[in-house]
Amino acid sequence: MNQQFCTFFLDKIYFGINVIQVQEVIKCTQITPVPLAPPDILGLINLRGKIVTIVDIKSRLKMNQNINYLNLENNYNIILKHKSEFVSLIVDDIGDVIEVEENQFEPPPATLKGKIRSLLQGAYKLQDNFLLILNIDKLLAKNIES
Repeated sequence: MNQQFCTFFLDKIYFGINVIQVQEVIKCTQITPVPLAPPDILGLINLRGKIVTIVDIKSRLKMNQNINYLNLENNYNIILKHKSEFVSLIVDDIGDVIEVEENQFEPPPATLKGKIRSLLQGAYKLQDNFLLILNIDKLLAKNIES
């Protein structure tokens, strides 16, 4: 059985999320900061009357954390509905929706260490790249360790 993933880039690394979890993808809009929010919560946006929490996915993955809050217009929001809440992940660039065969799936590469490995479901070998599949439930867990 084939799987479909919404793909995106963080620091030129190719990631994917199961398309079933994605509500929509939009260009970044004005973010309202939330006082006393954890460092990985960038703020909130109003999406057609729905309050959406903006998550700094790079911070959660312990990647480059140099987000310039004033210069996000070239980034994208991937809007997810997770446990009846709307959440957005800020990503550098958006890819395509791709379909991969299940027999291409592999567990997270052993060369990956630390937090990112624990937040991946696995990877797919593509012709010219690897697609790293994020485990959204783990990524968005409330008790995520810093």
